[in-house]
Amino acid sequence: MKGKKFLGYSFYNKSKGKWGLCVHPKSYGKLKDRLKGITNRSNGMGYQKTKELLRYYLQGWVCYFKLADMSGKIKRIEEWLRFRIRMLIWKSWRKISTKYNNLKKIGVKDNQAYQWANTRKGYCRTALSPILHRALNTQTLRKAGYMSLTDIYLKCIVN
Repeated sequence: MKGKKFLGYSFYNKSKGKWGLCVHPKSYGKLKDRLKGITNRSNGMGYQKTKELLRYYLQGWVCYFKLADMSGKIKRIEEWLRFRIRMLIWKSWRKISTKYNNLKKIGVKDNQAYQWANTRKGYCRTALSPILHRALNTQTLRKAGYMSLTDIYLKCIVN
């Protein structure tokens, strides 16, 4: 019974004689592939369309799999998704002056914003660095309108 896939779900042994429901690894793979497509740095959709697609897709996916035990996995996927969003935003800013101005708008100090805007690291490396972790933290992304996967999960479970 363990490892079998049925409608995207799988089973695991909770304790002696008790089985739990979880999301099958292939379903997680499909989720990550779809999120990669939505948060592709060169998709040309813009912020609003990306936020909208992310919200619709994540709400649908989480509500479909709400019966499964997935709180730990959700946190890891959410961290990965925030990285993808940071990378998307950093690439869209393109010019040093745009990066500098946007970092100042977020609340980064003048001299630090200038240093961070002039970094020569690639998009992926910058998105993983403390620079964007501080500047584009979870609260900043929420204010910008990006939905938190954990919030969607908790809202779906309650309803």
